[in-house]
Amino acid sequence: MEHLSDELLVESYQKAIELNLSSEFIQLIEEELQRRSLTYPIRRTS
Repeated sequence: MEHLSDELLVESYQKAIELNLSSEFIQLIEEELQRRSLTYPIRRTS
């Protein structure tokens, strides 16, 4: 994931939520967002 731009990472997160992908995958993206100190507009409800 380190090769993704910040913008693409956020878009990937939003799409993963939209497609209801595995919670493990979404968590990996969230961890990378946090590592980069990025905020993400969509939060999981589970």
